[in-house]
Amino acid sequence: MAEYKCFHCGKEIKSTSLKKRFICPDCGSKIFYKPRNKMKTVSAD
Repeated sequence: MAEYKCFHCGKEIKSTSLKKRFICPDCGSKIFYKPRNKMKTVSAD
């Protein structure tokens, strides 16, 4: 199950609640993005 964020209002939306149409249930925006996980950087000593 993918998670998206609305670009306009910032609400997290699960792909199951979007079904066939990509429209934010809160603000009606059609622009979404997938938040990326933050990666730790490790330096070699």
